[in-house]
Amino acid sequence: MSMKNITTLADTQYLKLYDAQYINKNGECKNWSIASRKNIDTLKNIYFNKAECAIDAVIIIATHTVENKLVIIKQFRVPLNDYVYEIPAGLIDPGEDFKTTVARELKEETGLDLIQIDYSKTKSQAYISTGMTDESAALVYCTCQGKISKDYLEPDEDIEVILLSKAEAKVLIDSDKKIDIKAFLSIQNFIA
Repeated sequence: MSMKNITTLADTQYLKLYDAQYINKNGECKNWSIASRKNIDTLKNIYFNKAECAIDAVIIIATHTVENKLVIIKQFRVPLNDYVYEIPAGLIDPGEDFKTTVARELKEETGLDLIQIDYSKTKSQAYISTGMTDESAALVYCTCQGKISKDYLEPDEDIEVILLSKAEAKVLIDSDKKIDIKAFLSIQNFIA
């Protein structure tokens, strides 16, 4: 399989939509829609020049050290027009490394302070939904401390922070509430 061309279908501040023309294993020319956070020049450089692909975001699996509980958020998400249980996460700003982003996003979304990243569990680059997007993230295990606060939320963030014990975590994943798959797997891991 080989990529032939890529063209822009839509270009917004945080998300772009591209049409990728590629040759499949049978030699047929096909098209695929790709959602990306990268601009077209960056994407072309990755596809055609084998440039390194920088990570887009961080996904934060945080344990509050004093409470010994998993940090979960319940956030309103426009595509669902509803609240969904998630783990804290966020985009990496230009010039940031993922550790800086983890500390910033954890503070913004929860009010909590990063103590330490567990690099033995952290995956520096993993992919989110490869049938639809090239988005990648660092999956970061860490500890945190402090008091929950909404003082640092951005205007478009509607977030409730929840510290889950193992028993509360089991109740949540056994419920029929809307839950992000990354949060679901993190909660399962926390319970185990």
